[in-house]
Amino acid sequence: MDLPVIESTSPQAGGCSAGSCGSSASQMGGMSDEIRARVQDHPCYSEDAHHYFARMHVAVAPACNIQCHYCNRKYDCANESRPGVVSELLTPDQAVKKTLAVAATIPQMTVLGIAGPGDPLANPTRTFETFRQLALKAPDIKLCVSTNGLALPDHVEELSKHNIDHVTITINCVDPDVGAKIYPWIFWQNRRIHGREAAAILIQRQQQGLEMLVAKGILVKVNSVLIPGVNDEHLKEVSKIVKAKGAFLHNVMPLIAEAEHGTFYGVMGQRSPNPAELKNLQDACEGDMNMMRHCRQCRADAVGLLGEDRGDEFTMDKIEAMDIDYEAAMAVRAELRAKVTAELEAKRNKAHAPAGLQVVQFMPRQKTPAGRAVLMAVAGKGGLVAVHFGHAKEFLVYEASAAGAKFVGHRKAEQYCAGDETCGDGESVLDRTIKALDGCEVVLCSKIGFEPWGNLEAAGIAPNGEHAMESIEDAVMAVWNEMLAAGKLDAKPASNSTPAKCA
Repeated sequence: MDLPVIESTSPQAGGCSAGSCGSSASQMGGMSDEIRARVQDHPCYSEDAHHYFARMHVAVAPACNIQCHYCNRKYDCANESRPGVVSELLTPDQAVKKTLAVAATIPQMTVLGIAGPGDPLANPTRTFETFRQLALKAPDIKLCVSTNGLALPDHVEELSKHNIDHVTITINCVDPDVGAKIYPWIFWQNRRIHGREAAAILIQRQQQGLEMLVAKGILVKVNSVLIPGVNDEHLKEVSKIVKAKGAFLHNVMPLIAEAEHGTFYGVMGQRSPNPAELKNLQDACEGDMNMMRHCRQCRADAVGLLGEDRGDEFTMDKIEAMDIDYEAAMAVRAELRAKVTAELEAKRNKAHAPAGLQVVQFMPRQKTPAGRAVLMAVAGKGGLVAVHFGHAKEFLVYEASAAGAKFVGHRKAEQYCAGDETCGDGESVLDRTIKALDGCEVVLCSKIGFEPWGNLEAAGIAPNGEHAMESIEDAVMAVWNEMLAAGKLDAKPASNSTPAKCA
């Protein structure tokens, strides 16, 4: 069976728009009011909301109907944070019990997703029984599903019946020749199909499912894995096509290909993209699609805010030992959620408040100096510069310019304060952290020690601890304006791609 390559029907064939995704404001800017209202408090879709609301995944779907070269579903790997990894598989009854326990303990948990460790729609009985029970017992929790799309057309009606109004489809290509390099086989209609034929079937089913979901009014986010040399340039075409078919958000994620994970790509030495490659592709797709940039590529049993994982607190043995007054917990949950929602709404209103009348309208208007854009890394939490440099497990990266502060991604790091041992390759934790900040000219944090301060400066990165507990966006723009006033934004920055070693 050889299906045709899908042609783009997008009216926007390239270029970038200023109002596309990136920061919280621009991410929502390209959406209709109706879509914005449905996703603005969803932590996986709104960069703003993920600081306030939590999500969880329940691992009830072990089987998968395709094989990807970047996937290896390992179990009992609690120290790994990547899709397909879980510590324990659950039955639907266990998943519901766990969800209620998390909801009682983490009141800001608003979203429950099934994303594996296999494909939820390759396990329809387990998946839909979980959704059926949760719709009855926890109606205030949004239900989501993430799928590779092969079985999607067969289950759109069932998804609609269970009031699933958000679906994520992983679409890595729209050309079977590209797909044959990513998917060695699929299992479809009771047989295993290989190569280009397999990729063609998968692509056709993904696109059919996307169109059916949109026709039902179900919101669709598309995930794509950026694989250098395989689909890096091709993803621009993917973005155009899925937008033309009605997807509202595109999440381009970096390939995770460490050899120790045992994936085909990892073992064969396929490299992951560097941060600059990821950002450049996201920027290139931005004109065709709202781009998601705050994805953490979560485990299939993740619990908590994005960027944290509290799954160890909610293993089934610990849940069985919990003594929870669910009625009281749900009352507290409702109260806290109302408070958090009001706080987030106040922040949004402040960010979009009209400037009002200005006396300077009667004076000659000053031309705003145009300085170049600057990447800044922030050790942040809850929207504030609130983390000590040595305690940071990740850094949020913002692009500051005359247009404002735009969130563009995150960089994972090891905690320097946990110990700065040197590995076999001669690199210390601090060395690796500085390397992870390649391309950033400033790092903002609540505090920083003498040694990392000196090493950051030696690597061409300016440490800054002057804006502790300030809003990240305000702090980033304050530093950018200081750099502008000091004349530091006229010339191209010196490269910091070779960080200094620790003394």
